Amino acid sequence: MKSARPLPEYLSRRYHGWKATSYAENRSWYRRLAEGGQHPRAMVISCCDSRVHVTSIFGADQGEFFIHRNVANLVPPYEPDGEPHGTSAAVEYAVTALKVAHLIVLGHSSCGGVKGCYDMCSGHAPELDKKSSFVGRWMDILRPGFERLSPGSDEERTRQLEKEAVVVSLENLMTFPFVKAAVEDDMLSLHGLWNDIGEGGLEYFDGETGAFAPI
Repeated sequence: MKSARPLPEYLSRRYHGWKATSYAENRSWYRRLAEGGQHPRAMVISCCDSRVHVTSIFGADQGEFFIHRNVANLVPPYEPDGEPHGTSAAVEYAVTALKVAHLIVLGHSSCGGVKGCYDMCSGHAPELDKKSSFVGRWMDILRPGFERLSPGSDEERTRQLEKEAVVVSLENLMTFPFVKAAVEDDMLSLHGLWNDIGEGGLEYFDGETGAFAPI
């Protein structure tokens, strides 16, 4: 694969800095992680957005979270069609193999994927409607959320859709038989969160009220 190149110099320097400090100071901990396998208590499904720093928000260390990231933190419906499904595979592994106790969907403010979905569903992003658009076809998962939006400004409705991305994903998780069974057996709990990046806020989805509230 001739297109592959060595790391940029700034990343190489950062790696060597980490190896000489954090790793050197916690060598036994890293070796224990390597030899003992992973035993995370929670899985977090978050957005690819570089501003969403899952471990920092919760002060988590290595080995605590099984993290899967994709555009707009979406979970598709259960679809055992024999085709590759990255997010579904991650959910299956977390629930059936790792047996995590908590499964968290973490949405966020100013999500580019959600904005793209809003524009596409509003007729303002024809490029995303093309069959060849990977982003557009992925954002089709969120179309049911767009249909539930309340009247308001584009800004208000986009914010609503960010939270709908969390709710739609929670709904789709319950279409997976092994997730549904684990929830009903009290072996797994589902959680929906929305992070306000600029204000550092965190809201949770209350299944009883159907609304988000500050933590």
